[in-house]
Amino acid sequence: MISPVDFVADLLNPDLAFLGKALLVALMSSVVCGVIGTHVVLRGMAFIGEAVAHAVFPGLAVAFLLQGSLVLGGAVAGVVTAVLVAVFSQNRRLKEDSVIGIFFVAAFALGIVIISRAPGYAGSLQDFLFGSITGIPDRDVVTVAVAGALLVAGVLLLHKELVTVSLDREMARASGLPVFVLDLVLYVMVTIAIVVSVQTIGNILVLALLITPAATARMLTDRLGVMMALAPCFGALAALVGVYLSWSLDLPTGGTIVLVATAVFLLAWFFAPRHGLARALQHRAGRRAEVLA
Repeated sequence: MISPVDFVADLLNPDLAFLGKALLVALMSSVVCGVIGTHVVLRGMAFIGEAVAHAVFPGLAVAFLLQGSLVLGGAVAGVVTAVLVAVFSQNRRLKEDSVIGIFFVAAFALGIVIISRAPGYAGSLQDFLFGSITGIPDRDVVTVAVAGALLVAGVLLLHKELVTVSLDREMARASGLPVFVLDLVLYVMVTIAIVVSVQTIGNILVLALLITPAATARMLTDRLGVMMALAPCFGALAALVGVYLSWSLDLPTGGTIVLVATAVFLLAWFFAPRHGLARALQHRAGRRAEVLA
């Protein structure tokens, strides 16, 4: 295992330029997912996040076949599917999760059919499912940076409205807020956040980058503003440590990032000052002592 000093030296080595680019994309993706993931966790939208990850797949497949931008292709497919779900969900005969299950799984199936027509089908499918962070082209680095900046700006601009809809939809409607439009905006934001992260950790593991850092922050604070600040920090930490460990130990980058993020969550779950398991056990022991006394 190489030392952190050697890792920094490798990052600065011109012959290993792909390593610095991989770390940059991982950090940007983690920060963006941390910000958007706060609203996903707040609204209990984990299933939607998983479904969106499936929905972007046909766009990625088409972009791969046409040698175009994977980020752009995935974004188009995800946004189109998200709009379809938002529209069909207005019919109250079907619950939202049923509509999501239909459209997003169908999109994933379409992606599999499309990618099967490509040369080197098995290798391409593995890159889509598990990520290929070291092979990201320069144009996609720029796309991730621009998309990430726009997403963070959008969340900050619509913060109050999105939180109101998340906490009380009926009050939001009574206040005159366009609930449907805000739902659609959030779906699109989740879609783009997932698309910019797919190349980092792959289609299967991308949900972890969206949910785990935000859930970790939720364990540590009751304040939404603090949670939105902590989540991207935890995501960036997982990206940095994950890339370092994967480079040092020759491990899959996406899986390593997810495992680091999960380890941080487990630490928070056990040792969070107010809501951790250790605190709960300590409180229970104190109450038992009071009863016995």
